[in-house]
Amino acid sequence: MPSRTLDGDIYVAPLYLAGSTTIGDPALQPLLNHGFTVQSDELANVYVSSPDQHVRLGFLPEGPDDTLWKVAAHSDPFGPPDWLAAFDANTPTELVTAFTSALATSHAENPDAVLIGARGTAEEGFRPLEDAGWKREDWQLTTLFTASDGLAGLTHRAGVLNPHAELRGDQDRWLLWGGHDGYSSRWYATFTTAVPVDLIAATTARPAAPAPVLRYESEVPKRKRGAARIRPVPLPVPTPLDVRRAAAARARSHAARPVSRAPAATCSPTALLPARPNHGRRVPAGRS
Repeated sequence: MPSRTLDGDIYVAPLYLAGSTTIGDPALQPLLNHGFTVQSDELANVYVSSPDQHVRLGFLPEGPDDTLWKVAAHSDPFGPPDWLAAFDANTPTELVTAFTSALATSHAENPDAVLIGARGTAEEGFRPLEDAGWKREDWQLTTLFTASDGLAGLTHRAGVLNPHAELRGDQDRWLLWGGHDGYSSRWYATFTTAVPVDLIAATTARPAAPAPVLRYESEVPKRKRGAARIRPVPLPVPTPLDVRRAAAARARSHAARPVSRAPAATCSPTALLPARPNHGRRVPAGRS
């Protein structure tokens, strides 16, 4: 659908073509609801920490690179992270929210659960994509899933990876992506080896879901609009009850309106005086 036909709120599907809302609140709120604390710096970057200081999130619109979200777990609050999840600036906000919601629930049930590494197998992280019919390819130590339109995918690498290289972003255990090729159109999310698989499964389930998401027209990257299914949000249709209430309100308004009476005709003394000359004065606009 050409962008010129859109104006205002729209529904977009699939999620992986919707783009980011660039607003952090939806993804931050699940953690704040579970007792995480928040602070920000003078650049509007936001930092959220669990009460035990073992889990930290950064929302970094003014960060050093294009990574907008970083979530890390530390068994030693003063040591390097045990695992790291990162989402770039183009990642749909709902996908980040799926991760933080699962993280908040897991931490509330068992604060140590998010620190003990991956629970279960990689197949659990694959399952939402398999259930949605994404194409699977396996070769050597790599598994690749691709959406039917080829515009989203997941790559998982088995085998031994260097933990420091993973934390630097030089190697990826899990790489989730969506959109067309190109910096401004494609988004990436990465998860290091020890990220619990249940958190990854909660995240992969989101782009696999067919339900549309709400966006404002300008938030959807132009290059994605041709492939995405887009429709305007319809105006609300009044129900019969709405119509009856409106009619009753108008009836009450007419019934309560006072009857106006014309005032008795009078002659003002100044009406008999000749008009005052203007003497060339400029009359302000809107005045006579």
